[in-house]
Parts: sequence; C-alpha cells; structure tokens
Amino acid sequence: VRLPNGVFAPYTGIKTNLLFFTKGSPTREVWFYEHPYPPGVKNYNKTRPMRIEEFEVEKAWWGGADRSSRVENEFAWKVSAPDIKARNYNLDIKNPHSPDTVVHDPETLLADYAALQVKIGETRAKLKFVLAAALQGEN
Repeated sequence: VRLPNGVFAPYTGIKTNLLFFTKGSPTREVWFYEHPYPPGVKNYNKTRPMRIEEFEVEKAWWGGADRSSRVENEFAWKVSAPDIKARNYNLDIKNPHSPDTVVHDPETLLADYAALQVKIGETRAKLKFVLAAALQGEN
C-alpha cells in the first residue's frame, strides 16, 4: 500500500509504503495499491492527519483469505515476480494507470541526468560563441 505525501509530516514528507507478506507460498505476483487522498484533501499534515476511515476502500479491495476477488483498477495493479526480479528487486514501480507519476528508477534518473548534462554543455558552448562574437564586434 503506497501512502501519499504528508502522512508522517512534519517528520518526513516522502511517500511511505506498507508491505504485506503471505507466509507459506512462493510469491508469483506482487500487488500494489496507491492510497488516494480523499476528496478535498491535497496533502496530509499535523493538523489534518490521515484517518482510519479512509482505508475502507482498501479493506474492501483486499478481499478474503484467498484474495481472488482482487482486480486491477485506477489505484491497484500487479507485477509478476519475474518482472520484479528483472528490475533487480526494485519495488518502486509506478502506477501504470497514472502516467504523470515521476519514475524514481536510479538507472532512468542517471540516464536523464547524463542527457541533461550534454544539453547544458551544448548551451554553454553556444553562449560562449555568442558572447565572443559580441565582444569582438564591440572592439
């Protein structure tokens, strides 16, 4: 269960995940559930904390002992164990139903950073050229 920002404010503003394990059987898939803010709430804080009543939706979705009633929806998705293994067991898997979610995969972030550094270098070189041309024109 992925909790939203502010649940543990003011101690931390990062998102928090609750992990649940089933004893006695091998993991074939991992279910994710992203807890939404209730209507009218944009963030949790010390004066507006999360309330236990907000988990009624998760309780209903969770299902009985066999969990066979679970279905994917805008807040719930599942990932196979082989897919998680291929990700080097990184469980920071974004909700596929909300495309604006930021990816925090280290490899993706490092590749984005490298591309940004290349663009910065190209822009710096262009700026040097323009400034040099402007200075030569003034003399």
